[in-house]
Amino acid sequence: QVQAVESGGGLVQPGGSLRLSCAASGSIFSIGFMGWYRQAPGKQRELVARITSGGGTNYADSVKGRFTISRDNAKNTVYLQMNSLKPEDTAVYYCFITQIGVNYWGQGTQVTVSS
Repeated sequence: QVQAVESGGGLVQPGGSLRLSCAASGSIFSIGFMGWYRQAPGKQRELVARITSGGGTNYADSVKGRFTISRDNAKNTVYLQMNSLKPEDTAVYYCFITQIGVNYWGQGTQVTVSS
């Protein structure tokens, strides 16, 4: 089993920044994708960003140029730097880790962008 533990959510004003972290632990031997989804109230969960073990990245159009995903393979940790935050970024953010075709999910961390 793989566990994913997130940290870094909170309340921020529009235009502000937050950094999310997600650390994987447990039976780790070959992590592939790491990334983040988010789910706002009344909306479907959507992919925010993901990163391969080699550093290749994909972003949702709505966050391109504002969010940056990165990972530290030695620490089995993925990060999401969120800048220029907007009220529409408000959601619960879920980390995911893929290993041998299986997705493992974090518990979710709330990000609220409000003045």
